Amino acid sequence: MSTQALSPPPFTSDDFARRMAHAATQAREAGLSGVLVAPGPDLEYLIGYAPGVIAERITMLVINVSREPAMIVPALERAGAADAPGAAAISLREWGDGEDPYAATGRLLDADGRYAISDSAWAMHVLGLQRALPTSSYVSMTDALPMLRAVKDADELERLAAAARAVDACFAEIVRVRFEGRREREMGAQLATLLREHGHSRVDFTVVGSGPNGANPHHELSDRVIERGDMVVLDFGGVKHGYESDITRTVHVGEPNEEEEEVFEVVRRAQQAGYEAVRPGVACQEVDRAARGVIAGAGYGEYFIHRTGHGIGLTAHEPPYMIEGEIQPLEPGMCFSIEPGIYLPGRFGVRIEDIVTVTEGGARRLNNSTREMRIVS
Repeated sequence: MSTQALSPPPFTSDDFARRMAHAATQAREAGLSGVLVAPGPDLEYLIGYAPGVIAERITMLVINVSREPAMIVPALERAGAADAPGAAAISLREWGDGEDPYAATGRLLDADGRYAISDSAWAMHVLGLQRALPTSSYVSMTDALPMLRAVKDADELERLAAAARAVDACFAEIVRVRFEGRREREMGAQLATLLREHGHSRVDFTVVGSGPNGANPHHELSDRVIERGDMVVLDFGGVKHGYESDITRTVHVGEPNEEEEEVFEVVRRAQQAGYEAVRPGVACQEVDRAARGVIAGAGYGEYFIHRTGHGIGLTAHEPPYMIEGEIQPLEPGMCFSIEPGIYLPGRFGVRIEDIVTVTEGGARRLNNSTREMRIVS
């Protein structure tokens, strides 16, 4: 049964105005002159504008800490930019072919300002701005303002929850089909179909790692035929209502042996330990330490070869990251994965992943599919 439902109401001009004001506050607190936002997820987040074609012509939202936000666009794209849901909260400027776009953009900046700039900005645009304003400087948005999009509001949380419910439903359907004798590529295609049937507008990834392929965390679909006795890692997700889904479950074709059951149980306990470590004020690295400690304690530490989790929202991977050395405190509204794994080279792998959100009292899972081993045929 499809989990498609009525789309949530669109974000309003006031929503985008609040986001831009928050970006200005974060920039001021970081000692910056402002934020420069190129086409990509940051621009979509702050003003709701996603140009259909990202070409060499510069489009830039400028959020200065000392004046109202403005956005400059190519003249031929002004109409589309003016229709953006957040456009009412900014001053819209344009530049025409034959005009120096960097001089035009530079007039919106402080000549000697220091700005955070979107990671998605083209190098040619950054260098062009530096030529136009030789005493200005620029730092990566991720380095300077890593938490800009990290704390989700109630509407964003509902979109993420809807995406999570959809992939839960996909998992419930895929475990009812036959695995044995089918190629990984076939199973991946079926997962993609299920994602679309359950309301995803875009499929981003469908990992099906069977047997020894499951020991590669980023295995791509292959023509390997799934056999009885295989452990199979299923990692899939995409975009629903503009926000990402991501889930990993590991199933077994037929009855598992004792070692496979042991490894699976270690990963399950590690995932639970990571979840139980989540609460406001706890450093991100503590989630990683909790999950990693279980795996290391069971003697499999060298086979857990990636971070425990990543933030999620408009993009599948974004701050915050659950990794050793990340001391950013967790805050209510942050959303991220908890996905420990054990990968035994040449044999099999196990990973269990949920998206969770931080609450005032701890954490809430957005994915609620069973984390127990599912036996498939």
